[in-house]
Amino acid sequence: MNKKILKLIKYSPGGILSKVIEKNEKMDITLFCLAAKTEISEHTSTKPGFVYVVEGDGVFNLAGKAITMSPGVLIYMKENAVHFLKANKNTSFLLALANN
Repeated sequence: MNKKILKLIKYSPGGILSKVIEKNEKMDITLFCLAAKTEISEHTSTKPGFVYVVEGDGVFNLAGKAITMSPGVLIYMKENAVHFLKANKNTSFLLALANN
């Protein structure tokens, strides 16, 4: 994978854009771009993975714990962990999920 992540970031007013960056037998990596004040409601993933915040400001709630989303923050998630998030400002992050 040789992608210029910053060049791929684009925001949709009031919405969420996602782009698959890499998909292979070991891992799926997706870039998410959330416009300011956008939320992703509570959900779980059947796969373990991590979130790496590229830019922005938001809150990632993982199993009841609020984690500040700011550039460089890495958040590890176990499979089936309940989580939701809110972007205070335009926020982008990479989501990597393991393919078991």
